[in-house]
Amino acid sequence: MEKFISLAHGDGGELSHRLIRDVFINAFGDGNEAMFDAASVIISNSKIAVTTDSFVIKPIFFPGGSIGKLAVAGTVNDLAVSGAKPVYLTCGFIIEEGFPVADLRQIVLDMANEARKTGVVIVAGDTKVVERGSADGVYINTTGIGVYQPNMGCSLEFEEGDAIIVSGTIGDHGIAVLTARGELGITVPINSDCASLNTMLDEVLQHSKGVRIMRDPTRGGLATTLVEIAEDFNITMKINEIDVPVKGEVHGVCDLLGFDPLYLANEGKAIIVVAENERNKVIDILREFPEGENAVVIGTIIGKEKGQLLLETPLGSKRILNRLSGTMFPRIC
Repeated sequence: MEKFISLAHGDGGELSHRLIRDVFINAFGDGNEAMFDAASVIISNSKIAVTTDSFVIKPIFFPGGSIGKLAVAGTVNDLAVSGAKPVYLTCGFIIEEGFPVADLRQIVLDMANEARKTGVVIVAGDTKVVERGSADGVYINTTGIGVYQPNMGCSLEFEEGDAIIVSGTIGDHGIAVLTARGELGITVPINSDCASLNTMLDEVLQHSKGVRIMRDPTRGGLATTLVEIAEDFNITMKINEIDVPVKGEVHGVCDLLGFDPLYLANEGKAIIVVAENERNKVIDILREFPEGENAVVIGTIIGKEKGQLLLETPLGSKRILNRLSGTMFPRIC
């Protein structure tokens, strides 16, 4: 196998065949592949969920993960917070000429390992190679398919007093990736929270009938995601700044650079809005998992007349939070 990707790897010929066989099928396949242009899969007669996403993160390898792990976890989480059980994934690679095959192999292995952890099967894919300088190493596009399970899911029926839960500390991914770029001369001992949450969230849905909605606060962070929920369902939400969990290292970088952790990207956290009488049950379930050990209630729904998000400061004052305006820093996922 060659050490670097060449344009010939994308021309559909012998090098393309070897690349697919030696890198992708070697990691994703089960030995029974029928080489057609589409995968044949079996799904029950249940309602299915379909999502698609693209991953262009820089750097490709970062503390706590890689673009490969992120591609699987991010797609799985989009299905899981929608209340579906992730089943199948497809992946498309845009690879730059000259990209090291060893790095590509590691990315693919990271994807395969994360897929095995989550129980999803990568059933189809595609590769394209572009000229040197036309991309930044490698980009990955995914499609995920999940199945909604009977008598499980999110009700979308909100009531005043519903609790707003976050499954752990926010901003870890954003700061880990930013500092890994080495552009600011800052070294912070923090890993990305990149992780698949489907097992944990499935447990929540199995044992609580009070879940109103679940979301993963990725780009735009916690605040932007909560604003979207508030506006989409015309509810007023209030979060308490003092209750929002943020690691000291994240706070330190934010203070230094003028960032707000409420708007930093996350890749392994879930927001869960749940009936008030189910809040303790859901917190207990989340804390049984490493990904949810720092789960806390950060606020409540206080009204159903207008779609807005309020932040209560430690001094007791309140201010309206809006979506992230502009970009804190690009290429974060």
